[in-house]
Amino acid sequence: MEILKEGIGSLFGDPDPDHAREFFRKKSRKMEGKLMTVKDAVEKFVHDGEYLASGGFGSNRISTVALHEILRQGRKNMGFAGHTTTHDFQILSAGKVFNRLDASYIVGLEARGLSNVARKYLEGGNVDITDWSNYALAIRFKAAAMNVSFLPLRILMGTDTFKYSAAKTITCPFTGDTYAAIPALYPDVAIIHVHEADIYGNARIKGITVADFDLSRAAKKVIITAERIISNDEIRRDPAQTVIPFYLVDAVCEAPYGGYPSNVAYEYFSDEEHLQEWLKAEKDTETLKEFLDTNIYNCKNQFDYINLHGGIEKMTALRKKELQYATREKAEGGKK
Repeated sequence: MEILKEGIGSLFGDPDPDHAREFFRKKSRKMEGKLMTVKDAVEKFVHDGEYLASGGFGSNRISTVALHEILRQGRKNMGFAGHTTTHDFQILSAGKVFNRLDASYIVGLEARGLSNVARKYLEGGNVDITDWSNYALAIRFKAAAMNVSFLPLRILMGTDTFKYSAAKTITCPFTGDTYAAIPALYPDVAIIHVHEADIYGNARIKGITVADFDLSRAAKKVIITAERIISNDEIRRDPAQTVIPFYLVDAVCEAPYGGYPSNVAYEYFSDEEHLQEWLKAEKDTETLKEFLDTNIYNCKNQFDYINLHGGIEKMTALRKKELQYATREKAEGGKK
């Protein structure tokens, strides 16, 4: 197969599926209890120098509870998949957790503005960055989930994104057409927040899954944080709802409100006031340090964090707001 062009970006991770299978072959597939605290899960499965991926989308259904714990435990020199990442990227940048980045959707906080701490961290020259489109990075997970070293796509070619990526253009052996070859990505560990899971790791996600279906199958280790732990009988009652099966999962952590201050569909709305506090704190180095100490480093867990910002009363209000939006969307959808 002829290689026509190749990007100048670094290729983070080994795309060889046979090498990945050497790890997966040794991974336990037992249906056994995996329930543990977030602190224990991060300590056991997230290590310096590894490659990390975060599930969800931007500030929607991210595992804030696990991200904060990664900062508290001082993880450094990690690789990171900047795929649909906004508040999770902001948190990890504030903690200077990663030094290698596959970048697609980063720094911008959707309608809220740009994260100053994330921007400064990248501009500081301490992070090796490789560019991808958002779709291309999702396809890297899909290739890994399919157990192939790359997938051919008709994207990126002729763009600066291709130039600064680690993709290659190839000639199709069947048609002679040109495709971009997008390499597989096998993260060392993925943290994925879900709506429900049993103690074995069978997990349900309500609403869009984004890339989490493929991410859970691509990652070598998977940490699930769940709004609720439900019985295995309930999982078996409707197995079609299981998006992530138990044999992919290494740790299950009960984490009600684990996505706060971000949104979790059908559970609670995002705390926009607190997210603006984040942005305001980032404008000054000393203010940011105090903010991080107060909200992350000096908190024992997610409940401490939430109690700083209104506790159960705040969460009840955010739940009401989310349900109002969900009900309105359902009603409007029925009229179309």
